[in-house]
Amino acid sequence: MTRLGRYFIFLGMLFRRREKASVYARQTLEEAVLLGIDSIFIVSIVSTFIGAVTCVQTAYNLVSPFIPDYVISLIVRDMTLLELAPTITSIVLAGKVGSNIASGLGTMRISEQVDALEVMGLNSVSYLVLPKILAAVLVFPMLITIAGFLSIWGGYVAGTLTGAITPDEYIYGIRADFIPFNVPFALIKTVVFAFLITSISAFQGYYTEGGALEVGKASTTAVTNSCIAILVADYLLAQLLL
Repeated sequence: MTRLGRYFIFLGMLFRRREKASVYARQTLEEAVLLGIDSIFIVSIVSTFIGAVTCVQTAYNLVSPFIPDYVISLIVRDMTLLELAPTITSIVLAGKVGSNIASGLGTMRISEQVDALEVMGLNSVSYLVLPKILAAVLVFPMLITIAGFLSIWGGYVAGTLTGAITPDEYIYGIRADFIPFNVPFALIKTVVFAFLITSISAFQGYYTEGGALEVGKASTTAVTNSCIAILVADYLLAQLLL
């Protein structure tokens, strides 16, 4: 409970004694490149193969002659939009982005760079953390959109190459019984996950104490806590919005 209260106080400090908007705009763009653009490759690889595996395993389990083949792509589509693209990709990003944020801020803390900012009269929490959160909230939905497209495309390639489903049936299944709300639901989840990943990782890194060993521990704790927060938020959002 003490750490939870400290975390909410940390969030409140984000909006105190803020700098000019131009400062945050420049830093947000820089963070967007570090947090988002550099993650496109890993997101693309993971999402493509997740879609391919989902299609193959779905086809393997649908052995009843009464179930049409287009159901395979329908399941791939709904699983991708509701769960695989936003949640699994966010967990992957928690490992890459979260550890990067925690280790970076932890190194600044033990090398007294954070103290130097405070001596200069800056709100170090707002100056260092707020651009990271803004960048993640802006960039993560773009990454999830790419992940969703590549996951469905990966299922298409795997299904047609293995002969589990024909191209026409796959396209028909993607269009069948589509629920438009699934797309904004995935994006809402992504924004929440982006905030949780960056804020929790920044919190762990900002309050690092000790030396290099503690920086590694803070990075590990940040990834673990971010993954737990993602799963809890995933359940709560599903209960509230679906």
